[in-house]
Amino acid sequence: QVQLVESGGGSVQAGGSLRISCAASGWTYSLAWFRQPRGKVEREVVAGIDRNGRTRYADSVKGRFTISQDSAKKTLYLQMDSLKSEDTGMYYCAASAYEWYGDNWKVPQNYHAWGQGTQVTVSS
Repeated sequence: QVQLVESGGGSVQAGGSLRISCAASGWTYSLAWFRQPRGKVEREVVAGIDRNGRTRYADSVKGRFTISQDSAKKTLYLQMDSLKSEDTGMYYCAASAYEWYGDNWKVPQNYHAWGQGTQVTVSS
């Protein structure tokens, strides 16, 4: 059973940087970061990494965000640079047992475990 615990959220000014972390236990094929802007019901994928180290990013964060994993520490990271106000939201770490195929990595329903979330606020 996968357990996920996020940390590291906070407030930052536009253009700044922030790194959030997710302590992960248990087997999983891939991990991903999702975010949910305030007032919105749906969560949108931000970045993902599979067990082979392949990474994928949403178009809105390409070139600004970097997902990485420290296998020894069993920790997932999201380095966020050049932050914009539209990056504001609750960020969730999620685990999936599905092998990546097409855009299935973007679908929240394909993730069976979620963390409690960490808030990221970017002020302009």
